[in-house]
Amino acid sequence: MNIDQYIKEVHKNRDKWFIDEVSTVSNQSRVLNVMKLKGYLDGDHKIIHRQPEKYNGKEFYPRKIVLQYAKTILNFQSAYLLKNPITLTGNESVVEEYQRIQKKGKYDKINLKILDKVIKYGQVAEYVYMDDNKQIKSKIIDPADSFPVYDHENNLIAFIESYTVEGVDYYTVFTNDTVYKYDNNGGRLRKRSEHINLSGLPIIYHNQNEMSEVEGKSDLDDLIPILDNMEDLISKYTDSFYKYMNPIPVVIGQQLKGNGLPKDVVGGGINLEEYGDMKMLSNQMDSKSFETLYKTLLQALLDISSTPAVSMNKTDISNLSEVSIKLLFSLADVKAGWNELFMREGIFERFEKIRTLLAYKDINYSDEDIDTLDVVFRYNMPSNDKEVIENLKALRDMQGISIESLLDHSPYTNDVQMELKKLSGEGEKIKVEKGNGIEV
Repeated sequence: MNIDQYIKEVHKNRDKWFIDEVSTVSNQSRVLNVMKLKGYLDGDHKIIHRQPEKYNGKEFYPRKIVLQYAKTILNFQSAYLLKNPITLTGNESVVEEYQRIQKKGKYDKINLKILDKVIKYGQVAEYVYMDDNKQIKSKIIDPADSFPVYDHENNLIAFIESYTVEGVDYYTVFTNDTVYKYDNNGGRLRKRSEHINLSGLPIIYHNQNEMSEVEGKSDLDDLIPILDNMEDLISKYTDSFYKYMNPIPVVIGQQLKGNGLPKDVVGGGINLEEYGDMKMLSNQMDSKSFETLYKTLLQALLDISSTPAVSMNKTDISNLSEVSIKLLFSLADVKAGWNELFMREGIFERFEKIRTLLAYKDINYSDEDIDTLDVVFRYNMPSNDKEVIENLKALRDMQGISIESLLDHSPYTNDVQMELKKLSGEGEKIKVEKGNGIEV
């Protein structure tokens, strides 16, 4: 089914079909969930809405302790996969051109933004285009403004970007061959522009969702319930010091003359008759049970998010081997592997769109050339660099690894192809002539 058939069957050929599409219950429900998650990351937690209470006849304002562990965990997941820029491999001429585009288009930053949005909100869209200077770039479309249109077979047939600025609604409708822009400035819907779409529909990145094949699921949905309980526990425990830990003086024996024990007795002295006694009584706090419960919740948070405890300063380590480090980060590797799957799929789709745009600049590549392209992700795992280099040297000495593979696994190499070029340029020896300095 194409978009024309979809408009005819679903929206009865209405001119304002995209407004109806944006307003569907499923789309609005998804947008509300995205806005709710944005609010949570901004600090709007459940604990903030605790109501004042009555204590000792007075209004008591409870503690509202906010734990922003979610930001730290999500930032760790993004940085673990993409802190080190991805490396392109394949046909040398193709890699060189794509690296140039990647550098000018700042795609390392764009990749990190895409992963960050998918982890936080479940999905994000990327539109690849050519600007007025014929430079290939990408635009990230906010999940709250994104409305993909799928047919009954889950094929993407159109995409709508919708947002509101100062009371004016803006709509950008993407089809395979055209981009339409509308707004209702002045009170009436109008078409602002119509352009040829050179690169096709935006790329949709989404993670795994058991309930849908085309929509992702935010990692925050698994973390928020645990964090709510941690915030509730620590806030109420802090309140208990103010509510229940005030000591009460108790005198045993003959009652003191006058009005009883002075209110300012703490810090002063009193005289009691023989066999009399005085004690300061207070409720006993079970700190051990609090500590056990809090640590259990924190460990569950780390386990569910696949975050190594050592990365959150919860474990003391020293002098670990390479194998020990890999064991500590094994869950993080599993999580990064799942994130790599949808990132790799989207990046390959981006390669095809870049190839299409390059053809408009008379730069053409065959299917065989593009098929050689691949991306290498280098996880941001702490490593024992000395041990890695010794292993690489041993492999090279026994001719068990190529120079390119050695550079690819070296902890000090960021761009393998560039390093290979530098090595090939060092074929001539540097000669030193007496009195003439250095000569190549």
